[in-house]
Amino acid sequence: MVTQRGRGDGSTPPRASRRRDNRDGRATPDADNAPTAEIPAVPGTNGNGGTTGDGGEARAKSIPEAAVARLAVYLRVLSGLAEQGATTVSSEELSQAAGVNSAKLRKDLSYLGSYGTRGVGYDVQVLVSQIERILGLTRKHRVAVVGIGNLGHALANYGGFPGRGFPVEALFDLDPDLIGVPVGGLPVSHLDEIPQVCAERQISIGVIATPPTAAQSVCDLLVAGGVQCILNFAPVVLQVPPHIEVRKVDLAVELQILSFHVARRADHALGNGAAGGDGHNGEQGARPSADNGKAGALSRGKSASGNGRAGTDGGRGMVVR
Repeated sequence: MVTQRGRGDGSTPPRASRRRDNRDGRATPDADNAPTAEIPAVPGTNGNGGTTGDGGEARAKSIPEAAVARLAVYLRVLSGLAEQGATTVSSEELSQAAGVNSAKLRKDLSYLGSYGTRGVGYDVQVLVSQIERILGLTRKHRVAVVGIGNLGHALANYGGFPGRGFPVEALFDLDPDLIGVPVGGLPVSHLDEIPQVCAERQISIGVIATPPTAAQSVCDLLVAGGVQCILNFAPVVLQVPPHIEVRKVDLAVELQILSFHVARRADHALGNGAAGGDGHNGEQGARPSADNGKAGALSRGKSASGNGRAGTDGGRGMVVR
């Protein structure tokens, strides 16, 4: 999943802490790398997870896009822990469950004003409330789905949206056979009714699941109805006003990325297999060596990028189950 428009000025916030020397001259790791470092709350929050001014808004604007995606993953894990009755969680436990290293997790939580306690961990309920507030989940976001084909049907019937604060409140299509037919308990309305219905039902998020040729006109109708955010499944770049946020989910692109990783691993295995052969002449022996070198370089690239999965986390988050 990619963001069509950036947020903020793209600058990187300053580190929350710096390396300092102990009295014996040895360096002390900062809060990101400390095993059980306690990260103090930043101004603008109180000990109950609430706000004490506009500090929360300023802090939200400073969070990098990649960290926002990880916060959503942390929230999913924490919600599961809360359902199981857990009251605290260590950074190691949370980072392992979320699939990130503990230093990165601490850095992400420092944007919130974390309440981690040395030797104890983090309060699950406090983290849940903090992340929900930063992600804007303290109020429900009404959703409209446009394009009730196979994907639109799946989205309209998906029961996981309401429980996470995203109730689907409107459905739209152009097919006369679908108009008025209930899907997921909601009747399908005509595309021409998008501005009126979205304004009346206070729709804040529009989901475009139409063919690419209709996506831009549908987008314009959603904007006219007061929709502020758009999730676009159509393989086309939308033109929107500056105040509209767009997230693009291109499933074909995600599959192509996966294809690249499969091909890279196959080349790696082939190179290793050829290098293991005995070779009957110098020329045959030289070629496997070169291929193996290429595979080795690709393998090193894979290791540096974190198993080669960068950029695909958001895609997995949008799989409809």
